[in-house]
Amino acid sequence: MGVVLVAEKIADSGLALLREGGHEVRVELSLSPEDLLLALPGVNAIIIRSATQVTAEVIAAGSALQVVGRAGIGLDNVDVAAATKKGVMVVNAPQSNILSAAEHALGLLIAQARNIPQAHAALVAGSWERSKWEGVELYGKTLGVVGLGHVGALVAQRALAFGMKLVAYDPYITGERARRMGVELLASLEDLMARSDFVTIHLPKTKETMGLIGRDLLFKAKTGVRIVNAARGGIIDEEALAEAIEAGHVGGAGLDVYASEPCTDSPLFGLPGVVATPHLGASTTEAQDKAGITIAEQVNLALAGELVPFAVNLAAGELPEAAKPFLPMAETMGRIMASLHEGVPGSLKIAYQGALAGEGGGRPSVLKLSALKGLFAAGTEEPVSYVNAPRLAEEKGLVIEEISSTSSKDYVSLLTLRSPGHSIAGTLAGARSEPRIVMLDDHSVEIPPAPNMLVVTNDDRPGMIGVVGTVLGDGGISISSMAVGPSTAGPTALMVLSTETPVENAVLAALRASEGILEVHRVSS
Repeated sequence: MGVVLVAEKIADSGLALLREGGHEVRVELSLSPEDLLLALPGVNAIIIRSATQVTAEVIAAGSALQVVGRAGIGLDNVDVAAATKKGVMVVNAPQSNILSAAEHALGLLIAQARNIPQAHAALVAGSWERSKWEGVELYGKTLGVVGLGHVGALVAQRALAFGMKLVAYDPYITGERARRMGVELLASLEDLMARSDFVTIHLPKTKETMGLIGRDLLFKAKTGVRIVNAARGGIIDEEALAEAIEAGHVGGAGLDVYASEPCTDSPLFGLPGVVATPHLGASTTEAQDKAGITIAEQVNLALAGELVPFAVNLAAGELPEAAKPFLPMAETMGRIMASLHEGVPGSLKIAYQGALAGEGGGRPSVLKLSALKGLFAAGTEEPVSYVNAPRLAEEKGLVIEEISSTSSKDYVSLLTLRSPGHSIAGTLAGARSEPRIVMLDDHSVEIPPAPNMLVVTNDDRPGMIGVVGTVLGDGGISISSMAVGPSTAGPTALMVLSTETPVENAVLAALRASEGILEVHRVSS
């Protein structure tokens, strides 16, 4: 049995489970960073919430540390890479607050539509203002759900009971799955904003989603639209939202999260059409109880050396030796595939060839999990792990086929991913087994994967490399490496480039507008 340090408050039921597991539980709340370091020797597990910073220094100080448990979803305060490098498992409770968050979003939706907080404040202040606080019904209105993950799906389900029409934008689910939920899946966020009377945001906080709902999109939205955000702060440009409300183009907003928290001063506060709460989405007795119980269960399993359902990393020592070198390659290929589709395809075929398919390759299914981990990395609210990747695939309706062949004409081992419309193959090359992309969309190429890449399909004619180089150069983008592959099936060619920095949207637009450029896809880590 082990020693568990509980550094932030969790439900008593969670503490009881840890003690029932035979562990010594030390509850030491509000530790300073210095005191935390002093408390770690001899500790096998640490449980935190959002305030405690588990840095690389903290992980290094925990010589006996086996698991870090986050009683909640986000892991911004945990150095997962440092934990993985040291073999420390990181677990969280990703589903503990989904009901509470969904219900809070609906509460904001109704409160904003009927001006409930404003009318209450006026009444208790001595004013009877029935006509001033006239609202609107939800029945028959169109609700646009941005992100149909766990919380978005629950909100959609409950909104149907109000008689609302549902549309959604989520490139990571299939149209068939959306239809089964009674939701019309739209091809673009612009279309959703133009058609919706109400919009509710349910996205993770990533580089791609920060500032996603900006001024241009707000002023292209349907006049009078009302927006709810109980997901993550910063997804909506708050100043632009205030401007749109003051201009009368946006009818109002219900907000629970903000770009900077704690937030007590915002251009949105005080606007008559705004309902605001201080990040209360997970603040229910039930959610706190679930988080405590869930994280205690995960820590008990981890300390017992058993399968952990919500592990967000996996110690390399637990993997088959021969499969280890291909794991990063498989994840990178999954990430590239998601970028090519700008979402998740409806089906995925994974082929293992050569030694990778034989007994020496370990378990190919581990590589499937790694590919799925990369595929879903940018499109879900929760951290993606080798363990939860199959569940995400099932929830999003992804059909997966695995095939193996011990013959591989040109490579000792080859891993290939194919989807409707796209394909990618990778191998390990040289004495140091360095990863190489050797085929993309059936064009032969050879380039090492990189954090920032571009995939460009163009007319196969002279001068196209110069066109791409000029546009990137004008945009201040430096090219690290490039591979060019002609097509055997038609008059097109493909360039795969790695760049020193991510390519900005304006540069992408200029590239796509260039003569002879057919498609451009950005791949970012």
